Amino acid sequence: MHQLRLFLVLADELHFGRAARRLYISQPAFSRQIGRLEEHLGVGLVERSTRRVQLTAAGQALLPKVRAVVEAADALHEAVREQGRAVTGRVVLGCYVTALPVITELVSLVGRRHPGLDVELREVDFVEQAGALLDGRADAVLCYAPVPPGVQTLVMGREPQAVCLPDDHPLAGRPSVSLRDLAGLPVVGLAPAVHREWRDFWAADPRPDGTPVTYTGHAAATFEASISAVSRGHGIRLVSAACRELFPRPGIAYVDVADAPVCTAVLAWAAARRDTPGVRALRQAAGDLATAGDPDPRWSTRRARSGAA
Repeated sequence: MHQLRLFLVLADELHFGRAARRLYISQPAFSRQIGRLEEHLGVGLVERSTRRVQLTAAGQALLPKVRAVVEAADALHEAVREQGRAVTGRVVLGCYVTALPVITELVSLVGRRHPGLDVELREVDFVEQAGALLDGRADAVLCYAPVPPGVQTLVMGREPQAVCLPDDHPLAGRPSVSLRDLAGLPVVGLAPAVHREWRDFWAADPRPDGTPVTYTGHAAATFEASISAVSRGHGIRLVSAACRELFPRPGIAYVDVADAPVCTAVLAWAAARRDTPGVRALRQAAGDLATAGDPDPRWSTRRARSGAA
């Protein structure tokens, strides 16, 4: 195999000196190896002269086959290395909704790469998403940013925000609204355990003009609890635009918010667990899925290439 690789370099360079320098070996040693390859094969591969080197008819005919053999050997070596890096055991992945196509694709990709690794899915809510990471109940979580200190993320995609409001609200029939249109409308309150930065982002608090947001007296810890309050006319919620498809419910409507900040879908994990085998396997697979997706992937039932829940 070593001699075949040398022959491929010589075929590229058609010059013994340049080929030898490219491989950081002496020209006499390089020439001897090519000669031994010719002896082993029983055919001449190159014609040498003081002015030029060219492939013989046999060398030209064998070149694509030699290249195929070397590529096949490299693929075999890589497959062996992958097997050596295979991960076994169990990793717990938290998410809001376990039935999304992207979850299925992520788990499937990890399973193909690491057949011995069991990915356990665990549904988490607003409160649990960060706490489950920091106390070890989940090894990683698919969620929306922002995240609290001590948590690292890999961006899976970005999408617009929408407002969830009662379907009989005067704004419900509009194609889009602005944050100014939402001024004065109370936002459904979240549980105190939800970290402040996350709560503020998902309420656009304060608004662009500096006005603080008014919250209802609810302490919703789950998405369902918050939109249930919306359906009863108790307040509004800012959500990802994908919720229009993921969470259609009687009594509510979703309207795009034109000037709300774009929200970011992430795979999150505790910094202390970054390099554990299971988390590393999830990070690598999620990174490949995100790279393969569109520039603006959404967490929707229509898209399985990028995103999360």
